[in-house]
Amino acid sequence: MIRIVAENIFFFLLPTIIYVAYVYMTREEKPEAKRVLNDAPLLWLFLAGVVLVVIVLASFGKMEGGKPGQVYKPPVYKDGKVIPGHFE
Repeated sequence: MIRIVAENIFFFLLPTIIYVAYVYMTREEKPEAKRVLNDAPLLWLFLAGVVLVVIVLASFGKMEGGKPGQVYKPPVYKDGKVIPGHFE
């Protein structure tokens, strides 16, 4: 459960992390992280984080998993054809 929470927090903070890294690497003078965050467009970074989390949750929620006890069989190449992966 903690992995799921940590992933969501990571995806939420990812736009801010990218922004701070970009600003830090492109400015000639190396600003303090606190100053970069004070000048940051926090509303847009917040919205980008929310959108990213929603996209990730929707994509993970759309994935089909097997039922308990089923085993996943990966795709195989047999008789010149690729047989898709499936649960048995």
